[in-house]
Amino acid sequence: MSEYKGIKGFQVQTRTDDPVPYAQALANNPYAGSWGAGGNLNNARFLFDSGVGSLTAGLVAGNTPSPNAETYNGTSWTNISSLGNNTAGRAGAGTSTAALEFGGTPGLGVTEYWNGSSWTELNDLSTGRNVAGGIGTAYTAALCAGGDAPGYVANVESWDGTNWTEVNDLNTARGHIAGVGTQTSAIVAGSAPSGDLVETWDGSSWTEVAELNTGRYGLSGSGASRTDALMFGGTHPSLPNHSANTESWNGSAWTEVNDMATARYYLAGAGSSSSAWAAGGVVTTASAATEEWTFSGLDPSTTPAADYADAITGDFYYNSTAGQFKTVNDGGAPIGSWASGTAMNTGRDSAAGSGVRDLALYFGGSKPAAANETEQWDGTSWTEMNNLNTARANMASFGTYTAAISAGSPGSPQAINESWNGTSWTEVNDLNNGRYIMPGAGTQTAGLVFGGLAPGPSNKANTETWDGTSWTEVNDLNSARYAIGGTGTQTAAQAVGGAPGDSALNELWDGTSWTESGDLNTGRERPRTSGTQTSSITFGGGSPVKANTESFNGSTFTEVADLGTAISQHFGSGTNSNAAWSAGGGSQVTAVENWTAADFQIKTVTTS
Repeated sequence: MSEYKGIKGFQVQTRTDDPVPYAQALANNPYAGSWGAGGNLNNARFLFDSGVGSLTAGLVAGNTPSPNAETYNGTSWTNISSLGNNTAGRAGAGTSTAALEFGGTPGLGVTEYWNGSSWTELNDLSTGRNVAGGIGTAYTAALCAGGDAPGYVANVESWDGTNWTEVNDLNTARGHIAGVGTQTSAIVAGSAPSGDLVETWDGSSWTEVAELNTGRYGLSGSGASRTDALMFGGTHPSLPNHSANTESWNGSAWTEVNDMATARYYLAGAGSSSSAWAAGGVVTTASAATEEWTFSGLDPSTTPAADYADAITGDFYYNSTAGQFKTVNDGGAPIGSWASGTAMNTGRDSAAGSGVRDLALYFGGSKPAAANETEQWDGTSWTEMNNLNTARANMASFGTYTAAISAGSPGSPQAINESWNGTSWTEVNDLNNGRYIMPGAGTQTAGLVFGGLAPGPSNKANTETWDGTSWTEVNDLNSARYAIGGTGTQTAAQAVGGAPGDSALNELWDGTSWTESGDLNTGRERPRTSGTQTSSITFGGGSPVKANTESFNGSTFTEVADLGTAISQHFGSGTNSNAAWSAGGGSQVTAVENWTAADFQIKTVTTS
């Protein structure tokens, strides 16, 4: 007897749930780091940031109260040969099979090398010291920074495998610090008495950068360079207890992430910012505990954000829960929704911003007086950054969260322009035509602004391009207007809606001229737009305010899921119609909403 499969050619899948877009799966299972228990040390002790190696190949050596050394395989610690010198306050560099331990109490310069089987004494530090920052992933290329000689020193020495050589000093003499990175790209953090000082090393000089959120000393860290680090543990007289705080460094700001299970100081740690261990230290007495820092969840860096968790375009299946046959179709309006995000620190309306949903910058605005605050979102939390030089609202903006432009102002001077380098704002060349309430598109070195309002009042159709140095007048919009939603690049942009009135007009820019395209279904002023010229979403805005969200496919708009709250005078951006953000607005609110969608449709199959 023939089977149905043989007659029809395929089997119909049965599912209890519809497939989940990857972006939604990521929201359900976010990528985040946390501490978990590791194998205990054989010898509880203070370790003074002397650890080296990786999560699966680590080493600690000496310090109070034993010269014993141990190696870690990611599961358990094994005793190895002891150091030749029993002293506390040592620092370390290298790997578990080629390690360097140096310094010690009181103000010692002793240096010892581990070759995987035994310790050998090598040339001493030029300036003996303890509780210094040990830096380096190779025993032939290390740094010893700061320390107590006795008395805090700023001295930094570089090791070439044979000798220590004095290099440029830290800006601030200090000890009890943590240091990570390499001989040419490093970062040191913490110290008594202030505890929050941070400096980075570029191979020739030290630069003071953003301070730790929680000041402390006797902390430890892990990381690959001056732009990628993790700092954890420590203590400080201002803290009610020892610290379990863990902070992540992205090159410009510190972000609080998940705490250690056990608060402690004078611990050791090593590894990367995403895979590390922390061991020993002081709780109330010497500790043997080890904790491991790892990430869980879906990794957005390895899984395409536009992919699907378990869907293949063309799938035909039976949803047994719904009792319906369904297909997974490519194209069409994105299937998505808005969800509440982490609120900003300072509520504002009429602000500007740059970046994408998970890496964003929000600046200026009104609260109700003109504001200059800048906040950066790293996908986990908002961090206060350096302010705009000139407080203002209703300006154009474009770029990323580390490289942005803010142009225009309703107050004098209306043509003001500032550039963001990831740390601070710098005034650069002004617009040719001063104006405000206009959008921007593009990058920090290839941008576009269009439309706007000038004193008079006068609606503007002007379009200007930015090359990273100066502005150039190009062809105007077909319809002069302001309060427009805009997105895209310098050569392929979109201008949506606007004022006066709740305009539905939509124009597309091809790098030379503007062309009218399909209008919004719901006209409005002050909408926000995210995506590209051929795939975008426009949301919020209007008078009265609206929650409407519309998807644009390059020719027509389609209504999709509304914002959770109707809003205007908000800011929102992104380069992806599947992942956008909306922040602030209204009466200086701090609220944030995040849009998550996928470019496929699940359709019910009917037989009628």
